[in-house]
Amino acid sequence: MADKPHYHHHRDRLRERFENGGANALPDYELLELYLFNSIPRQDVKPIAKRLIERFGSFAAAIAAPKDQLLEVKGVGPKTALDLKIITAAATRLGQQTVMEKPVLSSWTALMSYCRSAMQFEAKEQFRVLFLDKKNRLIKDEVLGRGTVDRAPVYPREVIKRALDLHSTAIILAHNHPSGDPTPSQSDIDMTQKIIDAGKTIGVVVHDHIIIGRNDIVSFKTLGIM
Repeated sequence: MADKPHYHHHRDRLRERFENGGANALPDYELLELYLFNSIPRQDVKPIAKRLIERFGSFAAAIAAPKDQLLEVKGVGPKTALDLKIITAAATRLGQQTVMEKPVLSSWTALMSYCRSAMQFEAKEQFRVLFLDKKNRLIKDEVLGRGTVDRAPVYPREVIKRALDLHSTAIILAHNHPSGDPTPSQSDIDMTQKIIDAGKTIGVVVHDHIIIGRNDIVSFKTLGIM
């Protein structure tokens, strides 16, 4: 019987390290490599994992990268790119379900983690609205605007109309800055005030507006600008 390829023994050792120490026992490229074992079963995937980390900077950034950019990395084909996007979708769904139908003001950290995982590495700006019921439980999370690298069109009337449709009495606004800098622009501030004013007319409260950058999150409430 032919000997196993050299990388099979490496795979066994890496799985054992993960089983004994969890994700914290592995650097980013090895955690990515561990996942790629299943996506590319008959090839040494360490070079691919290292190229992904070199290109995108981290495990999180690699799996969140746009599919077309993943395909530019040597060794990554359509199946592997899709497999990596499935990880992102699964992580986002898991984060969403940890906060859905729970009082968000008492689970703020979990909510911020969810928003960050959903939007941190988006290449284009998107505007999300988190709709809450009268007990401040999250009942719906929707993207109401998608745009360019520096602007996502959103209309206060549509935000408030959607709140009425969902019988929501409070909302949290969230959008990302693909540039990485979460500092609010004047247009961000002006748009937020328009939504606040529109909400007041029908009793919908805007609890906060958060901006997700590459490494930080900014809260309008914390900044004292709303």
